[in-house]
Amino acid sequence: MVDIKTRQQIRDHIFCELTRSICPECRRVIDAQVLLRDGAVYLRKRCPEHGWHEALVSSDAEWYMESLKYNKPGAIPFDFATHVDQGCPSDCGLCPEHQQHTCVGLIEITTRCNLACPTCFADAGVGYDLSLAQVESMLDRFVETEGDPEVIQISGGEPTLHPQLMEILAAARNRGIYHVMLNTNGLRLAQDVDFVRELSQYKPIIYLQFDGLTPGVYQNLRGRDLRDIKRQALENVSTSGMNVQLVATVAQGINDNEVGDILRFALEQPAVLGVCYQPVTFAGRCLNNHDPLHRMTLPDVLNALEAQTEGLFRVSDFRPVPCPHPTCLARTYAFVDGDEIVPIPRILNVDDYLDFVTNRLVPEYSLELHSLLESLWSMSAITGIEKTTADLNRCCDLSLPAGTNSERFAGNFFMIHVHGFMDEYTLDVKRLMKCCVHELLPDGRAIPFCAYNTLGYREHANQQQGGQVVR
Repeated sequence: MVDIKTRQQIRDHIFCELTRSICPECRRVIDAQVLLRDGAVYLRKRCPEHGWHEALVSSDAEWYMESLKYNKPGAIPFDFATHVDQGCPSDCGLCPEHQQHTCVGLIEITTRCNLACPTCFADAGVGYDLSLAQVESMLDRFVETEGDPEVIQISGGEPTLHPQLMEILAAARNRGIYHVMLNTNGLRLAQDVDFVRELSQYKPIIYLQFDGLTPGVYQNLRGRDLRDIKRQALENVSTSGMNVQLVATVAQGINDNEVGDILRFALEQPAVLGVCYQPVTFAGRCLNNHDPLHRMTLPDVLNALEAQTEGLFRVSDFRPVPCPHPTCLARTYAFVDGDEIVPIPRILNVDDYLDFVTNRLVPEYSLELHSLLESLWSMSAITGIEKTTADLNRCCDLSLPAGTNSERFAGNFFMIHVHGFMDEYTLDVKRLMKCCVHELLPDGRAIPFCAYNTLGYREHANQQQGGQVVR
């Protein structure tokens, strides 16, 4: 008989897997443990010089583990800019070991900005502009590596400050890149009607920073009350005929109680066809006194949406996006007709087609429906463009019960996605290797977005361009 006093103690966590990460103090590449504890997921790692570090990765371990079924094989780009030398994450460019092509290419055409946001991951302010020739060369390289690039985001800094923005947009269009997004804080859109009118000729999709509806949110996240600016920007863009996606940085204790209000506001705006929520990452300029163990994660936003919209959108309406690592991003679409809002997963069992691991098949399995849903649950899918609308309409046609008036669902669709980026505390190499959102650089490299912001790639790129500083 074993004395109860001699029984071994049980750890307070489940060891899930071993991965690689970095020390948040010196950026040394180190081993990291993915642990499940108290229903949440943590990343625990030890630097020989700076000791142990731990960060919350996901507040919902069940969501995290279930997401892994949505991981699909990656596509191979036509060319690689770097070779394998030190191993991930030190060879970004892309190197041949990267597991996904570029779904979304980002070009930061300027590091200048007309705001000084405390949460700016790019640390934008005084800086430099890329030349038109540089941007054209980067676009050519994008075409070379992708063949038929799907989405380009023109970003910064604040890209509307670039003196040749229109020429840059034209250059993207001339290369057959039809899905062009413009990331902006909206100041110039609100203040310069002539600029908006000229911009509308190129029809970019406006990716508008929009963090909430109360003054305190903007004071904390952006340094000033921007509510009137945001509303005026939306009015001017709507009048011009361009489409908008709102982009909300979500920070715990600052605007996590407004995610539902942001969504309701967005649904009331004719020009707004989607909302992207991004839990704050601790990169660049960030909030003071941040705690990597207490932060917003992807499931927190989903749960807040369900609670704050009284079930208008539920956690069960969202599915991971399979082209990046599936724990990075969740998305849903909804049919919208006035007050009627119907999330697509409520009329279609998306799991039958997007579960790439279990691979469950329905008796009347449709290859066409599989292809459509795979295209819609992709980083390159954008609401408001003809293909996405056609795909959503076709999904409804194929999935509604016989006798249903499918024409009722033909029309307006709305997209919501939540994208959880990584920082020095949460960086996980296995997620990084599947990234499909890449920073395009003048030297021909494409750097995974989270690597660019956490591993010194941004600083090195800025040093290379330092001679072009505009003051």
